Amino acid sequence: SIAILLYLARKFKTPDHWYPSDLQKRARVDEYLSWQHVNIRGKGSKLFLTKVLLPLLTGQPLSPEKLEGVTEELNIVLKQFEEKFLQDKPFIVGNEISLADLVALVELMQPVGAGYNLFEERPKLAAWRSRVEEAVGKQLCQEAHEGILNAKNL
Repeated sequence: SIAILLYLARKFKTPDHWYPSDLQKRARVDEYLSWQHVNIRGKGSKLFLTKVLLPLLTGQPLSPEKLEGVTEELNIVLKQFEEKFLQDKPFIVGNEISLADLVALVELMQPVGAGYNLFEERPKLAAWRSRVEEAVGKQLCQEAHEGILNAKNL
């Protein structure tokens, strides 16, 4: 939960880049964390649910038309994410990773876990992912996403 992340950042006085004390940078983190609920999380989760969980529960695959519509909704918010939040910066807030980047990567791994490689045709997004994984630790990222990335094998 976003509330828990913010609580932990404050309680344990994490390095400033995670949740910056600079008000403009913090506002940018807060802006993304508020936006992502119905956008990246909403559309990414919807793709995961419709492509992986619903067919698993119902035994019926999703119609190609429905899957195309869900995928297009996600593509729209991915474009917004690149244009409005990443722009030409290494990370959402600027030159350093923040909680916004961490939350974004976690949410984007759901569609990847459903078999949709959203990084493949988006070099800006792929480069950002590499920077986030490098900043956090590639091994830690792999461990954290292992479950979701194996969900399509259920």
